[in-house]
Amino acid sequence: MAEEPTRVITLVVVDDHPVVRDGLRGMFDSAPGFRVLGEAPDGPAGVDLVAGLDPDVVLMDLRMPGGGGVAAIAELTRRGARAEVLVLTTYDTDADTLPAIEAGATGYLLKDAPREELFNAVRAAADGRSVLAPAVATRLVSRVRAPASAPGGDSLSAREREVLELVAKGTPNREIAAELFISEATVKTHLTHVFAKLGAKDRAAAVAIGYDRGILGPVP
Repeated sequence: MAEEPTRVITLVVVDDHPVVRDGLRGMFDSAPGFRVLGEAPDGPAGVDLVAGLDPDVVLMDLRMPGGGGVAAIAELTRRGARAEVLVLTTYDTDADTLPAIEAGATGYLLKDAPREELFNAVRAAADGRSVLAPAVATRLVSRVRAPASAPGGDSLSAREREVLELVAKGTPNREIAAELFISEATVKTHLTHVFAKLGAKDRAAAVAIGYDRGILGPVP
């Protein structure tokens, strides 16, 4: 019986340092299941490149002289780009982390991440799953901290809690739908309600708030 062809995840690398771009291209091109389609030295060039190449994942630096990553992420989100954005940077301050997540980044890793962790993060991002470096996750939870009496947590329905719990495990919408025996459209509707009730702009923020308010239990 013939084996099914291995899925190839396509990438665009956006970073202002040529050495970093070369290193990432070499690392991914030498690993099975990945192909780097192109590189850009700044945010605006990255947006244009993504529009032309339509990659699965964008590896996005944040601080670049020609145009930063947060603005580029926001523009890709505004355009409805198919690509998932995985931030790869040396910065994990609140001033960097939250704006990138709020702009629409699927994940946030630091450049000191081990090779396999980066590969796994790109695979997860390609599936639409949120990936956060541990230090970044801790900062995000602290940053979105709200009073225990804040509205939202107690008003989640049982099904909305189930959906949020599965999101926290990194489960894609289609798998959530299959596990709960509902349609993918219904999953998206539940997520819209969860975001509104928790005051979250995206999946990563909703998970962080869920842990902070005790909806999801202790942070793993």
